[in-house]
Amino acid sequence: MATPSPTVAKPEGSNAFLKDNLREYGLLLALVVIMAFFQWKTEGALFQPLNLTNLILQNGYIIVMALGMLLVIVSGHIDLSVGSVCGFIGAVAAVLMVNHGWHYSTATIACILLGGLIGAAQGYWVAYYKIPAFIVTLAGMLVFKGLALAVLEGASVGPFPPEFQLISTGFIPDFLAGETLRTTSLLAGVVIAVLMLLMAARERSQRSQHGMRTEPLAFFGIKNLLFAGVIVGFAYMLSQYKGLPNVLVVTLVLILLFNFITTKTTIGRRIYAIGGNEKAARLSGIRTERLTFYTFISMGMLSALAGLIFAARLNVATPKAGVGFELDVIAACFIGGASASGGVGKVLGAVVGAFIMGVMNNGMSIMGIGIEYQQVIKGLVLLAAVWFDVYNKNK
Repeated sequence: MATPSPTVAKPEGSNAFLKDNLREYGLLLALVVIMAFFQWKTEGALFQPLNLTNLILQNGYIIVMALGMLLVIVSGHIDLSVGSVCGFIGAVAAVLMVNHGWHYSTATIACILLGGLIGAAQGYWVAYYKIPAFIVTLAGMLVFKGLALAVLEGASVGPFPPEFQLISTGFIPDFLAGETLRTTSLLAGVVIAVLMLLMAARERSQRSQHGMRTEPLAFFGIKNLLFAGVIVGFAYMLSQYKGLPNVLVVTLVLILLFNFITTKTTIGRRIYAIGGNEKAARLSGIRTERLTFYTFISMGMLSALAGLIFAARLNVATPKAGVGFELDVIAACFIGGASASGGVGKVLGAVVGAFIMGVMNNGMSIMGIGIEYQQVIKGLVLLAAVWFDVYNKNK
């Protein structure tokens, strides 16, 4: 008797694939269009090496928090306290290092653990007492905003030790010192691009061997070659200035970690299941309370890290730090494709959403658009992203 051959999935048609992945490809197209528009309106200033470096330094902490917020939103919740927690942790770090002379490494670890404890405290009420996350984190927003003011006693505290500042203002060393380029940074960009292509090809091959749906080869090739080209081009432009910022390296590590968690682990799949249908997830044996608790701990620790990055960048902790950050973080996730009802969202989408917000902020500032109109435009973009999500679901 002949042994049946393994099922091999055939790539689906281009039209069907575009229809099923309209949001993902539309998001990438939107980012390209927005970047091209501001590059034109700023007369080429947007893609200058110095401005690109500033763009990363100004938005690194937003991307860090967006990764944690994505898991919270996917699980069907929201966290309004991230900005206040970010400012509070920066205040605690300043008091420990500047006023009490703690070593920067010890203070950093203590602050991140404190952020995890804050996330656990809020997640406990949400997960085990079923208090809506909106209410719990709204209370947290007020509490930690007040605590930051109390810790700093109403005054700014700084400067930080030079070693601590490097987390946000430093750049990777150039071991292969070039005359006009930071060669090490350029090679790092090339290596990252090549690894990304190899990983994407391997994943596509595995999906095909297991009979899973795969995107058309043309889309796969164009998308990944475009990504690789963008990474190399980005690294080349940054290497013309000071190279890859340390905060970018930290951010890339976190992106890879959270992408692995959400796509390759049981915990990640279960978080999506909770957001899709919590009751069904519970009946299937998933400990929904514990996973919700974990997502808030993750959010707290990332808010703490973002607070340290922001404080290191300013070189001072101020009572106003973190104000409004939660709006940019939540907007980045929703613009990046996360669903307001939970269960939907990707790490890459949140990162792209954060870059869209960052490019818009940077481009409008270069163009001289007032802050009041910047807020109006960002609000309309957020509303359009959520409307698009709802429209697709209803359709």
